[in-house]
Amino acid sequence: MSELGSPSEESPEPRAMVSVSTTFFPGANLSPLPPDLILFSVDAVFFYVHFHYLLIASDNNFQSLLSAEMAKDNKDTLPIISISDTASVLNIVLHTVYHMSCSHYAPSVDALTTAVDTLVKYGISVKSYIAFDTPLYSVILAQAPLAPIQMYALAAKHDLYELAVPISAHLLSFTLSSLTEEQAKQMGPVYLKRLFFLHLGRIDALKRLLLPPPHPHAPTPTCDFAEQKKLTRAWALATAYLAWDSRPDLSTSSMENALCPLGEHLSCDVCRNSLSDRIKPLINQWSIVRRTI
Repeated sequence: MSELGSPSEESPEPRAMVSVSTTFFPGANLSPLPPDLILFSVDAVFFYVHFHYLLIASDNNFQSLLSAEMAKDNKDTLPIISISDTASVLNIVLHTVYHMSCSHYAPSVDALTTAVDTLVKYGISVKSYIAFDTPLYSVILAQAPLAPIQMYALAAKHDLYELAVPISAHLLSFTLSSLTEEQAKQMGPVYLKRLFFLHLGRIDALKRLLLPPPHPHAPTPTCDFAEQKKLTRAWALATAYLAWDSRPDLSTSSMENALCPLGEHLSCDVCRNSLSDRIKPLINQWSIVRRTI
């Protein structure tokens, strides 16, 4: 929200533009008490807030910016604190302190990442304010499909395991070789290992599931053991292709597309049923392999 200053009658100077937060403005009614403190962002936006909200949330007096004098009553003018953060970052921080969602502002990935680091700077517990089902938890998780590695690294950096777990489900298609050194340092050895083990574990599970061929059946006049070896060889070739190109994000439809056509080349109905009986549980087993760290 922007408010225009009122010029005096004697001096018709150009009106100055004053930028005020659209959420934290004087009449916002965010608390039964009126705002008693103004935060002024580095890009010149005013935020009208409550001293006690910041004091309760912070264990370092908001990086030592809050003092006892600011809490005194009957002030003619509100104290103003200049903040070294941008309005977009400070907006996220304050929404978090007030237990409100900032999703309607559609914060960028960079703003969210910086805001979480800023919470730490101001002595605000990220484990408390980004716990499961809190507003900022939901905002970060909503960004996971668009920026999974950035959001995973952010959660890992601050040891937010409950957040890192659902985010990791969006990393099955991520190419581990594209991980930058900066991202690896940010997530640290524990969460980096968990990400690698997620990928390697799913690939290993896929190979183990694919290995057994369809069960042979008793010989019939039209399909003896030698004839059934054709299905075994075809299965070995198809599964070898899947295993060679194995990916943690392999879909069940891709698996079906690779294996189901094998039945088109079988003349034996019993072999076709055996193939079908092998594919169905394989699909089910792959669908329940763990998809998160």
